[in-house]
Amino acid sequence: MLVGFTIVAAPLLFAIVNGAVQMNRLSVRSQELVVHGIQGTSNNQRMFEELNALERQARLYQIIGNHEMLDGYTKSHDRLIATIHELLTLPLDEQSQSDARALEAEANQLATKLGMAAPNSEQMAEVINSFPELSDRASKVSDRIGRQIDRELTSLQAAAQRAQQNLLWQTLLLVPMTLAVVGVFTYLFGRPIRAIDRAISELGRGTFSRPIAIRGPADLERLAAQLEWLRGRLLDLAQEKNRFLRHMSHELKTPLANIREGTELLMDGAVGELQSGQREVTAILRENGMKLQRLIENLLSFSAWQAKSVAMEITEFKLRPLIKSVLENQQLTLVAQRVRLDVQVQDLKPLADRGKVRLILDNLLSNAIKFTPRGGTISIHARGEREQLILDVMDSGPGIPAAERNRIFEAFYQGKTPQGGHVKGTGIGLSVVTEFVNAHGGSIEILESKSGGAHFRVRLPMRQNIGSAEKGASEKAHAVV
Repeated sequence: MLVGFTIVAAPLLFAIVNGAVQMNRLSVRSQELVVHGIQGTSNNQRMFEELNALERQARLYQIIGNHEMLDGYTKSHDRLIATIHELLTLPLDEQSQSDARALEAEANQLATKLGMAAPNSEQMAEVINSFPELSDRASKVSDRIGRQIDRELTSLQAAAQRAQQNLLWQTLLLVPMTLAVVGVFTYLFGRPIRAIDRAISELGRGTFSRPIAIRGPADLERLAAQLEWLRGRLLDLAQEKNRFLRHMSHELKTPLANIREGTELLMDGAVGELQSGQREVTAILRENGMKLQRLIENLLSFSAWQAKSVAMEITEFKLRPLIKSVLENQQLTLVAQRVRLDVQVQDLKPLADRGKVRLILDNLLSNAIKFTPRGGTISIHARGEREQLILDVMDSGPGIPAAERNRIFEAFYQGKTPQGGHVKGTGIGLSVVTEFVNAHGGSIEILESKSGGAHFRVRLPMRQNIGSAEKGASEKAHAVV
């Protein structure tokens, strides 16, 4: 991530540094130009002042003839030469330097002639007549220096414009480049992060079959390795749980079968005719024994299904006798609760797994009985619609709160709605229903009931393909594990 940030920031840092360097160069050039311009102007001014002083001293010497005037001329001459030398220290072009040296040579030559000429002589007159020519040469030097400063100023302005254009083009190029680099690193980081998010979601849903292997930055690969270790631990725990459920269910099923067999013998009068009170107690034992048997069968079905040891046995059967058999098994509970039945079943012959369809009906009916109050109504409707079996199971209980509908089909989840009866559920009945419905390629949903109770609707294909059903069941079991 730090490398990504560095690469993203590198073009921007380059633009900032490059802009700072160019601005520094322009600043240095402008500062030098200002300094040289001021020095050149000052030197030109002093140079003309000294030339005027030289001409004045020479004319006074010509008129008065006092040799002290020569001393003043010599001092002005020295100051002129010093000024010319200062000009030569400036970055002048070759022509300006040549003119300045010629001015210096001519000033020296005039100083020599003046020292040799007598006052009021023809030689002195020639020296006096040479000063205008010397002033013209100085003017040329001054004008050339001024034009050079103007050229440098123009060059500086052009350089500033070029630097501004370069910075603009760099910005126009760096912005899309930076966005492209950001996009690349977003993709490189986003893909493994999305894969990790998907893996965590699968772990949360209880899907442990897909190994977690992620390619990306080292930190994300280490996180993926930790998630893979967690997946393995969760898978081991799920398998341990399934083994525990299978073993405990088998251990409970054997003594329960003996209890039920003994109860049936008592009900049949094998050890003597029972009195009414004894028969009532025996009926209670029989009813609760059947409830326990259904709970154990659910545990066995759930465990076997997750262990991939359940196969689909597709046969054609009549639906009405199957529903009648399920209702007969629940007859005692229905009578004891004084529950009214509303059964509307069409004469259908689905091609499906009869045992699993029976378990679907039995669990939905048991769930309806648990929550239906005494004197309530349970409705079971079955019809065919577009090559589908539509099975509706409705009750007049308190219904399913909206907050629990997303979790009601999870294994071992029990809602907050109070249940009736002495034997509480395990919370896997609806989970088993969901697994078997999905194995048939069907669906189950919760609908709004007019009576306010729960309304489950199951859709199953009327004609189940045997090969695809077994394959679907195997894949579903694999996904659950």
